[in-house]
Amino acid sequence: MKLTPIAERFILHWGEMGSRWGVNRTVAQIHALLYLLGRPLAADEIADTLGVARSNVSTSLKELQSWRLAKVVHVMGDRRDHFETSTDIWELFRLIVEGRRQREIDPTLTMLRDSLISPEMAQESEETEQRLKATLAFLETLTTWSDEMLRMKPETLMKALGIGAKISRTVRRTKRSRKQE
Repeated sequence: MKLTPIAERFILHWGEMGSRWGVNRTVAQIHALLYLLGRPLAADEIADTLGVARSNVSTSLKELQSWRLAKVVHVMGDRRDHFETSTDIWELFRLIVEGRRQREIDPTLTMLRDSLISPEMAQESEETEQRLKATLAFLETLTTWSDEMLRMKPETLMKALGIGAKISRTVRRTKRSRKQE
């Protein structure tokens, strides 16, 4: 399959962004391809379209499946597995946030909680203990906030984000006004 120039640019950019986010470039490019096309693709079609090795596609699809960003579907009359992703950007955002939380934030929360109740904490300085407590409090607040945001319907979340932006601008203006006085 031949990609349009815009599709190619998007897929290449998404791959570049993926590598900046700590995701393999090919994984991100495959996700971008599935997202843009919005239809199931067989692994060999993905490999041919992106010009990458079939084995790389297979490994990348497994990673996308582990993030729940791709799933296997079957196409009538074709025995091959096909893969698709959601075309709902909010659903993808939710899955990515949940996946990152499970892989990165939750283990950190566990480590902080375990460290703070460990008998070894008595050997640490008060400053270290306070920093660990502050980090734990921050991450707990952040995860509580993100859980609440992810429970919202997309339209409600967009309104909440808009209100948040207005509040932020108002606070900045207020601070500038106070400095000028």
